[in-house]
Amino acid sequence: MTRRVRRKVAKKGKDDAVSLSYLEIEVEDLGLERNGDVDWTSLPDDTVIQLFSCLNYRDRASLSSTCKTWRVLGASQCLWSSLDLRAHKFDTATATSLASRCVYLQKLRFRGAESADAIIHLQAKNLREISGDYCRKITDATLSVIVARHEALESLQLGPDFCERITGDAIKAIALCCPKLKKLRLSGIKDVYADAINALAKHCPTLVDIGFLDCLNVDEAALENVSSVRFLSFAGTSNMKWDVVSHLWHKLPKLIGLDVSRTDIGSAAISRLLSSSMSLKVLCALNCPVLEEETSISTTKTNGKLLLALFSDIFRELSSLFAETSNKGRNMFLDWRCSKNKDKNLNEIMTWLEWILSHTLLRTAESNPQGLDNFWLKQGAALLLSLMQSSQEDVQERAATGLATFVVIDDENASIDRGRAEAVMRDGGIRLLLNLAKSWHEGLQSEAAKALANLSVNANVAKAVAEEGGINILAALARSMNRLVAEEAAGGLWNLSVGEEHKAAIAEAGGVKALVDLIFKWSSGGDGVLERAAGALANLAADDKCSMEVAIVGGVHALVMLARNCKFEGVQEQAARALANLASHGDSNSNNAAVGQEAGALEALVQLTRSPHEGVRQEAAGALWNLSFDDRNREAIAAAGGVEALVTLAQSCSNASPGLQERAAGALWGLSVSEANSIAIGREGGVAPLIALARSDAEDVHETAAGALWNLAFNHGNALRIVEEGGVPALVHLCSSSLSKMARFMAALALAYMFDGSRIDEFAPMSSSSESTSKSVSLDGARRMALKHIEGFIRTFSNPQAFAAAAASSAPAALAQVTEKARIQEAGHLRCSGAEIGRFVSMLRNSSSILKACAAFALLQFTIPGGRHAVHHASLMQGGGAARVLRAAAAAATSPIEAKIFARIVLRNLEHHHQVESSI
Repeated sequence: MTRRVRRKVAKKGKDDAVSLSYLEIEVEDLGLERNGDVDWTSLPDDTVIQLFSCLNYRDRASLSSTCKTWRVLGASQCLWSSLDLRAHKFDTATATSLASRCVYLQKLRFRGAESADAIIHLQAKNLREISGDYCRKITDATLSVIVARHEALESLQLGPDFCERITGDAIKAIALCCPKLKKLRLSGIKDVYADAINALAKHCPTLVDIGFLDCLNVDEAALENVSSVRFLSFAGTSNMKWDVVSHLWHKLPKLIGLDVSRTDIGSAAISRLLSSSMSLKVLCALNCPVLEEETSISTTKTNGKLLLALFSDIFRELSSLFAETSNKGRNMFLDWRCSKNKDKNLNEIMTWLEWILSHTLLRTAESNPQGLDNFWLKQGAALLLSLMQSSQEDVQERAATGLATFVVIDDENASIDRGRAEAVMRDGGIRLLLNLAKSWHEGLQSEAAKALANLSVNANVAKAVAEEGGINILAALARSMNRLVAEEAAGGLWNLSVGEEHKAAIAEAGGVKALVDLIFKWSSGGDGVLERAAGALANLAADDKCSMEVAIVGGVHALVMLARNCKFEGVQEQAARALANLASHGDSNSNNAAVGQEAGALEALVQLTRSPHEGVRQEAAGALWNLSFDDRNREAIAAAGGVEALVTLAQSCSNASPGLQERAAGALWGLSVSEANSIAIGREGGVAPLIALARSDAEDVHETAAGALWNLAFNHGNALRIVEEGGVPALVHLCSSSLSKMARFMAALALAYMFDGSRIDEFAPMSSSSESTSKSVSLDGARRMALKHIEGFIRTFSNPQAFAAAAASSAPAALAQVTEKARIQEAGHLRCSGAEIGRFVSMLRNSSSILKACAAFALLQFTIPGGRHAVHHASLMQGGGAARVLRAAAAAATSPIEAKIFARIVLRNLEHHHQVESSI
């Protein structure tokens, strides 16, 4: 799901424009000439250091390399007190290269087991805080080595994903090695046994914050021994003995905050904890199904303590912590942050609450339990928006991720809850997310971009994001050197580009070039960013002007490169879709030919039709269909094995989606315009699957299958194959029953080709006399059936009164009335060759009055003024002497009235086109 974002910074910076605004102030304050040449090396050291502090690590290192002075300043201790390495490849070699700058490093964030193994090589013995995610593969041994090398550690957090390979043994090692530990939060431990907890109680006297989140087993009784603890969180932990908890934990002398969210705790244990604990002030029990189902909980006395649950007014409950009445309502967190009268205990509680609420809300959004719509609309969205303004970066990230997650209903189909998305918009969430996206912290940029992307699936939210300047912000983020940021930004552009009204703005903001550059930048190892970039380009390429921009900035080459080399099906699908859309503007730009001429493009698309993934096959077939409208492409596709591949695809998609069926038949339709390809399709066995597709329930499939069979029927050998494969009943059914006028029209034309006087039985193999007689009878029966339904089709476009008026008068108004009734709008998009036009002209001489009427009806459709190819068709007819045959048909006493009137209308159309041509 997936997918969008936006930003309001028109500055040209590498990743971030905020620092540039700051620099302008600094330069002005220093009295430097802003409009002249500035000697940046003359800036005071403090100013340069401030500049460095506003940059990410990559840009900081790049700027440091410009001169010796800045290299020294770039290594200043204050710039290397914290590191966030989650978005970077962090291995032993990288750690070793950074070691000289990390002597005074105090805070580190990392991602994954490889990064964990490398931490000790930083030689940052003064580390105070370590926070890691994607920790599933981290082992006891790795964690034990880390804590052994960092005895000054005060905070250790691993999660929210489960630490599946960490056991109680590692917790004992933490206790033994880190006597100064104050905060320990671990997720997904299988068994936190008593010895491990007792070790913490014995060796970590200042441990005040413990979180064993989403664990399988925790020894409840042992926790009574950790007398220093002030905050406990067991959110999501299972197999808890709540009776033991309620009888023991109230004895913890300093416990003021307890989080039991997402557990099976009941009202009895809640009541006992609230009534028995003298120190407890806040008990958080969000999303506890057992508790919420018990009616008695509504009468539970809290004894002045806060109980935060889904059924409580959380903002009102939290506001009771404050003495000032101003700290009420949904601005409570903001009021606290801005308060000048800081209460240490209150600050600790609020800081802890921000963390546990952001964690629980995110986990709840991820699991998306039923029945929480009311909570999300009335409180959840507002809580996430409030937490997004926290001073804790990890809280901000989780809140933004929560917003990105809680709106999603169906990730596969990118469906979101409209009410939730618009609730975020109403509460000012778009501006908050955009401000967060402008942070220099890349983690915040990524999560804010993800939230904006998902929210923008809703058209109203997308409009608001665009109006707030989000498109410029998104385009800037797409240029980030951080792959995660660029990926979410590309996803935002992908979703935004769904709206026609946003495409031009994306191009104007430089979004097209940014997306193309992403493909080249992350051509290997970046499937997520490549899929999003290709998806956004596919949407943009559907617009004529944007498609030209895509081609100008190298998009054709980039997309063909993906189609040829990338093995990830999501990327293949979007690259093929983008190429299909680029090739869809054949009459207005040269992209169709450009795609076909790009080395390896057609071969790659032919190969993708053999993909095991239906979406890839569908988009590849669609691209080949569009490309086949160009004469050179058509033959090149065939030379690349396209006929065989597409026939195989058509044979295999009888049970596939209508989209794949339509494109498979459509590609064969496009290729069959060439007589050589038409013969090849018949020879490869393409007739039978097209007949099968003609029986589809989908109108779009009717049209493409009928169009392909119409082209194939032009060849007598194929016409015989259609009869032999049972195609006449299928075409008759389309001709009489399809809801698509175009399908009915082309089915009628196919039948007319098959029985217009040529003896298709002459093309059958030699057979015995009895077999020949049987075949003749069969063909005669098929011909009668076909003519009957062609006649019925023509009559559906006849108005007896209008025909009578037109027969009695040659007045333009009378003929115009007949034309309006007979016109099939989509038929104006069909382009016929000279041979096809000649065949219909010849059919006007046929002895069958039905085929005469059909031929005149077809020529009428092809020459109606305003049709896409009407001028082309008129030119072919005027050069081939068709006017004489038309006049003869219009005047012949034996011609049916339909043939006469339609022929007269065609003559009038030819005259119109001749007059227009003469006036130019």
